[in-house]
Amino acid sequence: MMTHHACWAVVPVKEAVQAKTRLARDLAPETRIALARAMLEDVLRSLVAVRGLAGIAVVTLDPYATELARRFGAHVFTDGARDGHTGAVTAAAHRLSRCACSTMLTVPGDIPAVTPEEITRVLHAHRQASSFTICPAHDRRGSNAVMLSPPCAVPLAFGTDSFLPHLAAARDRGIEPTLVEDVPGIARDVDACEDIEALLALPGASLTKKLLVQHAWKAGAAQACEAAGQA
Repeated sequence: MMTHHACWAVVPVKEAVQAKTRLARDLAPETRIALARAMLEDVLRSLVAVRGLAGIAVVTLDPYATELARRFGAHVFTDGARDGHTGAVTAAAHRLSRCACSTMLTVPGDIPAVTPEEITRVLHAHRQASSFTICPAHDRRGSNAVMLSPPCAVPLAFGTDSFLPHLAAARDRGIEPTLVEDVPGIARDVDACEDIEALLALPGASLTKKLLVQHAWKAGAAQACEAAGQA
């Protein structure tokens, strides 16, 4: 049962066959799937430790992600699950709005170094200042956390270069965005070898790092991947 007038966290998750396809050149399919699963578990572990969230929803049709979500006490939404990141989050926003939930926080499932303290910072900043709060990716191109009151306050369109368009979309609605930066765990999503290198230098992401150690990921692997791609 949903709690009204409160914040829900939404995490869109692709099905396993689509997991981390941008790493397909560098990692075997089973390793990419294991990586995606470990990252999602790290993200959910941080979310459930945050006070101030009324609930967590994982938008997916993937059986493993469904079971993992339920293990953490999260709800599973299926509407829009095969419509990409944007479609999944938009469908969740509409569902939450229909249930009179006042606020939605959405984060991706591939920011395993995110901490409960970082998420709490976002919640606090949003409550203090805005109906639209955003944390950019480390390169200031993507949007790695977005918080909206109400959930459909601003139309969302995720992608590699979504950060500046999201700022513009909020301002088109007469909303001045609140930016939350200096949150390295939120900022570091994992799509390429260099992202893994950077992740290993951050605290947290315990399951993801354990997996990488098991697969003998070593410093300098990003350079090796790049060289292989140029060969």
